[in-house]
Formats: sequence, C-alpha cells, structure tokens
Amino acid sequence: MAKKFNQQACLMIQNKLSYITRFAPSPTGYLHLGHAYSALEAWRIAGETSNNFLLRIDDLDHTRCKKEYEQAIFQDLEFLGINWKLPVLKQSERLARYQQALDFLQQKGYVYACFLSRKAHAETLSAPHHPPTFIPSSRHLISDDERQERLQRGEQAVWRLDTHRIIEDYGMKYWHDLSGDTHPASAAQCGDVIIGRRDIPYSYHLSVVLDDADSAIECVVRGEDLLSSTPVHVILQTALNLPTPLYHHHKLIVDDTGNRLAKRHNALSLRNLKQQNKSKMDILTQINELGQ
Repeated sequence: MAKKFNQQACLMIQNKLSYITRFAPSPTGYLHLGHAYSALEAWRIAGETSNNFLLRIDDLDHTRCKKEYEQAIFQDLEFLGINWKLPVLKQSERLARYQQALDFLQQKGYVYACFLSRKAHAETLSAPHHPPTFIPSSRHLISDDERQERLQRGEQAVWRLDTHRIIEDYGMKYWHDLSGDTHPASAAQCGDVIIGRRDIPYSYHLSVVLDDADSAIECVVRGEDLLSSTPVHVILQTALNLPTPLYHHHKLIVDDTGNRLAKRHNALSLRNLKQQNKSKMDILTQINELGQ
C-alpha cells in the first residue's frame, strides 16, 4: 500500500515545475490516440519544452520494427506540436551497453540461466506443494555446476533476474510517484523475470532501466498497464547502482468496448485520422475527451 514519504521530499516534488521526461515508442506500427495521450502527458510534465523532453526509439525487436513506422513517429509528434531534444536515442545502437550490464549482473550472481520454457517455469513455481511464503524462483531447481555444464553443451536458456538475492543484499527498495507517495518494490511482486534470451538478447526491463539512467530521466511517464514493471526496474536499478527516478503511471485510453488501444486499432491511429483531414485541434479535443 502506498504511503506518504517525508514532507520535505513531498514539497520538492510538488514545487518542481517540470522534469526531464521521455517518450519511448516502439516502431512496430503507427501511433494511435493512446500513444498521443502518453506523449502529451510526458510533454506536459516536461514543461512543454524540448530541453526536458527526450524521444527514444525502442527498436530492440528487430523482427517487427520498421523504418516507415519510425519516420511516422517523428511526423506524428511534430503534428501534435511536440519537440524533443536531439539526438534521438535508439536502442538498436546501444547493444554494447546492454551487454556490459548483463555481464555485470552475471558476475555479481544476480542473474542465472534458466532452461525451462515460460509455461514450464510458471507451472513449476505454482505447484501446490509450495508454502504460502514461497518466493518464486527456479534458480535452485538445478545446481550451478549443472547449469554451467548445460550452457557449455549449447543448450538453449534464458537469463532470469534473481530478485530475491538482490533484495537479500540491499534490503527492501521503494519508489516514489509525482503525488508524493512511496511504494514498495519486493521480490514477491516481481518473480524472476527474463532479462535476456537468444532471439532478442536484452529484455525491455534491462534496456529501459539503462536508457533512463543514461539519459538522466527525472520522471518516467507511462501507462498504468506498466505499473507491475516498476518494482522490477527499481530492483534492477539497485543491482546496477543506478538512480531511481520518479514514476507517473497515467490512465489508459480505451475504445468503445472498454479495451485498451493497440496498434491494430487502425481507425484510431494518428495516421488514419490525419488522412481523414482531422485537424490538430480535432485530434487534441478527441484525446482530451477520451482522457476524462
């Protein structure tokens, strides 16, 4: 449960007029009204100045990302009147940075190779014989020696974060939001999430934590659907000796059926609306109405 942290910190947050923020879309489709809402929310918190607003292209998924979608992102943001600080950071150009961090986590013993499929991993950790206080982890299903032998044989594995071990070393961690509330980040909230795999070597969790820190982001602005990822990121920041920014999880824009917008909702994409000769004011009004 959230609780108020110290009054001085709360006043510092409330009295600060703007923060360095970022908007980090993936170029796997055209931006829709939900993306626009998120970008405008980050733009507002940045004080509507390009000095505080950073654009990042989250293009690690090389199987789905396309240049045409990347160009459309720039065009759509310009259409909305949003400017950003240059240069634009691209995750595909930062692979060495991610590998450096993964190597560090391996050396510290904060990640481990897991040979189970996602389904088998979930089934193993939800077995009925586990006690109520069981912390989900598959690290101890095999010995470190066996794990190393299987890696040397070339068996396929993913790298999982040992959140329990990090908490044991550093103690309970917390994160703060813009309203002045503090929230716990525990191992039980996270489980042992995947940090790297063979097809896409570095996970969303690892890459965004490094990107935000290296860009000196002061407030991470994103949808409430990513609220469950925040404890993972705070624990990762701890393990990597990185600062923890403030977080703001905004409401989600939904369609007429109440479902969260996705890139398959072409009717509500900015590209489609512009092709219908919708003006900037028309689109901003629609976003404002959906955000009520």
